[in-house]
Amino acid sequence: MYLPAHFEESRVEVLHALMGEHPFATLVTQGGEGLTANHLPLHLEPEAGPFGVLQGHVARANPLWRESAETDVLVVFHGPQAYVTPSWYETKREHGKAVPTWNYVVVHAHGRLRAIDDADWLLGNLEALVAHHEANFAEPWQIGDAPADYIDKMLAAIVGIEIELTALKGKWKVSQNQPPANRAGVIAGLRSLDTDAAAAMAGLVAGTLPP
Repeated sequence: MYLPAHFEESRVEVLHALMGEHPFATLVTQGGEGLTANHLPLHLEPEAGPFGVLQGHVARANPLWRESAETDVLVVFHGPQAYVTPSWYETKREHGKAVPTWNYVVVHAHGRLRAIDDADWLLGNLEALVAHHEANFAEPWQIGDAPADYIDKMLAAIVGIEIELTALKGKWKVSQNQPPANRAGVIAGLRSLDTDAAAAMAGLVAGTLPP
């Protein structure tokens, strides 16, 4: 991706935090039909290797696990994003030289994919995934809540995937290229929208202001 230096985020802990908070990713592979994008949740094991390991699963009927095993892949994690109107800029009122833009946060994770056709591995991975995403529910669902023969049938229908990460690239386009007065206007404008997405972006822009 195009990555100007002022938008680059290279701190691994920051990139991992976004990947953990926004685990529904786009997995881009090269297979028999050319470039293919699959959309799936991936669980990050941050301590494995220099950049971490991603784990998940796909349907057994999905050719990805056969065609893309032992190949290099790209995983895209999307964070907060928002349209930014120039009407929020102080400089627009001063001289009118302003245009709209789009703020966004994204992580590109590069690595090599391997397929894992092992029921025990799959069960452990699914238990970790479920425990993480059920944690905030009043009555968290557990895999053991379903009949064992049903779970066995479900496990037979999927194949695990694991991606050992070799590189991480982060792009934080959050108005750093604007003067502080414009950034303050963006923060106020986003907060006035009163949506979770706009509030998240407003927080990121606020983090760029000088203390």
